[in-house]
Amino acid sequence: MTLTAVPGIRVGHWTDPAGLTGVTVVDLPDRNVTTAEFRGAAPGSRETALLAPGMRVEAVQALVLCGGSAFGLAAADGVVAALEAEGRGHRTAFGVVPIVPAAVIFDLSIGDPRARPDAAAGAAAIRAASTAPVEMGSVGAGTGAVVAGWRGKDARRKGGVGSHSVAVGDATVGALVVLNAVGDVFTLEGEPLTGGDPVPSAPAAMPPPLENTTLAVVATDARLDRSALRRLAVQAHAAMAACLRPAHTRYDGDVAFAVSCGERAADLDAIGAATFAAVGRSIEAAIRHAAGRGGIPGMVAG
Repeated sequence: MTLTAVPGIRVGHWTDPAGLTGVTVVDLPDRNVTTAEFRGAAPGSRETALLAPGMRVEAVQALVLCGGSAFGLAAADGVVAALEAEGRGHRTAFGVVPIVPAAVIFDLSIGDPRARPDAAAGAAAIRAASTAPVEMGSVGAGTGAVVAGWRGKDARRKGGVGSHSVAVGDATVGALVVLNAVGDVFTLEGEPLTGGDPVPSAPAAMPPPLENTTLAVVATDARLDRSALRRLAVQAHAAMAACLRPAHTRYDGDVAFAVSCGERAADLDAIGAATFAAVGRSIEAAIRHAAGRGGIPGMVAG
């Protein structure tokens, strides 16, 4: 099961197989609480300041994950326009204003660096959104994702999109990851998926290119306020630190979004543990479903 196992969540991709970039949209139920936490030192994002505790608006309509570095943030414009046409957004005296936070990965080093998601790409991704199990691998925002570059250009392996969900009593926790890390990838049990030392020792100078980022969305139908959701974002980053070595480097813009979109009662510690597992399994799934692209090998034949 994937992120769409959480009731009301839809996921859609737009993929550019020639330029090797793309967009993934997570369309949320209108009643939700959303937050985010950044741990990487090189984030690229839009409308994320309003996700902090104490901010007036707590619900967002969709989350946009995309390639194209800062250029790819333009994809959110298409999602905003599509939501406005549906009458969805924060209600004001002068109409609805869709709230659509976005975050990007750097994928310009693979494929065509001039190929960048735009508003039309974002609109196409939300039109494709459905409750079907999330398509994984080298699709959507993970089309141009690459991992393990910290050991040199020849060590790079293909990353991508991964998703997993975990049941916690009557509640569900789902995660979706766009895996584009500088570091090597391991399972939660410590199995190496891209090579590399389980206890990494950084080289004297990291070899270029090193512009990366891992994006995660965690959602649950358990009823949580924004303060409790921050704990889920922390657990998501803990899973990144367990599976990505090194993680949260100055070359990564790692971010975890956390969403509550239900009314089920659940123990916060149990939901937190499920978040750790769902994100870790999503990271593993991203690697296991990634197809080789742009001369970079993946676990699936390109």
